[in-house]
Amino acid sequence: MSKQKNDLVSRTIRLLNQQRELFGDFDVSSDKNEEALSSSPAKEIPPEKTDSAKSVDSVQEPKPAYSAQNKQPQLTESDLIAKCDSLEELRALCEATEVLKTDLPNTNLVFGIGNPDADLMIVGEAPGFNEDRQGEPFVGQAGKLLDKIMAAISFNRDQIYIANILKHRPPDNRDPKPEERKRSLPYLLRQIELVNPKLILCVGRISATTLLAKDASLKSMRQKFHEFHGRELMVTYHPAALLRNPQWKRPCWEDVQKLRSRYDELDGKP
Repeated sequence: MSKQKNDLVSRTIRLLNQQRELFGDFDVSSDKNEEALSSSPAKEIPPEKTDSAKSVDSVQEPKPAYSAQNKQPQLTESDLIAKCDSLEELRALCEATEVLKTDLPNTNLVFGIGNPDADLMIVGEAPGFNEDRQGEPFVGQAGKLLDKIMAAISFNRDQIYIANILKHRPPDNRDPKPEERKRSLPYLLRQIELVNPKLILCVGRISATTLLAKDASLKSMRQKFHEFHGRELMVTYHPAALLRNPQWKRPCWEDVQKLRSRYDELDGKP
């Protein structure tokens, strides 16, 4: 028997003896094993792979480095809004934001219009049919009346900024739902911060109660200036309400005259 066979038999017997100690007695006769091994051709034991051989066999495509440290955290809605440093960036975010939409399908974004550095900002309730078509707030009959009211106190559209609580039209021109106002408010608040007006004029009860976070009648909120995030806010009738109720035009005129006086006192520009 060759030396290689003897080594193999010895190693096999040692292994079987170890197994017997663990699992119980069985026959590990060297004669029987020698006979079995002698009757079959000897096989060479393949050399153990070296580190270099293993490395060649296990070559794979490199994977991108990843760890908890370099993982970018998911931005929240508040983070995305706060990251908008201009009206253009905020508008782009609003375009991509599904939560701003109402249950009326295929509406257009009505973001806002006017002087981005205006000292007077007007906030309405929601876009209507004409606003949805043109993507601009207050362009229908109510918008024309608003232009006349502003012109009467020496303002034009290029000098002020106009927006709404909702950025999309609700069906049948219904009032904005509380949940719609809640979803839209953070975007409007950022819009107000970016314009940074000295005065805000809320036209309509819904606009005023949303921004002031109070449930009150329009009558009780008129003819006074409310503190709002370091600014002053005034409330008057919505132009659409004036078209339906001409008797309210006189008190509205009184409101906007008071607004103009305060604007001049605050050295509003222009």
